[in-house]
Amino acid sequence: MIHGRFQPFHNGHLEYMRGAAERSDELWVGITNPDPARILPEASDPARHLPESNPYTYDERLLMVKAAAGDLGLDPERVHVIPFPVNEPDLWAAYVPEGITQYLRLFSAWGGEKKERLLAAGYEVVILDEGVEKELSGADVRAAMRAGSEWESLVPPGVARVLRDLDRVAV
Repeated sequence: MIHGRFQPFHNGHLEYMRGAAERSDELWVGITNPDPARILPEASDPARHLPESNPYTYDERLLMVKAAAGDLGLDPERVHVIPFPVNEPDLWAAYVPEGITQYLRLFSAWGGEKKERLLAAGYEVVILDEGVEKELSGADVRAAMRAGSEWESLVPPGVARVLRDLDRVAV
């Protein structure tokens, strides 16, 4: 399983998805912060709960994830998209299949915090691309969109189509 806010789903997320898909028969994708009323502040990532950091709805992000999986040529039958309330470990069992492997990319203190929470909850955690520096963030993509700069090369082609079709480019 991979997870993220996907605000929006960008090329860094695509590499994350590819890495987990290459190691899995089925890929589970957890969309975090699924319910805006339940988003909580995190000391290790102080901007992640702000409305401007979360402009896309769960449904919009679900469409982005499915489009990105299609861009990778993944069989839709082997990709499962679920809500993942990352801030509420007590709810994980309601959404996440038992015994699933959690794949992470560690770029920040927040990544380390997620790793510790997942391990404490009993999940196997596999670190992808250990030691690699983060090259792109959702904030970078949103800033390019707001500035009217070229942003489409920062997201998978299917995600660019979804955002244009939803008329959700300027966020």
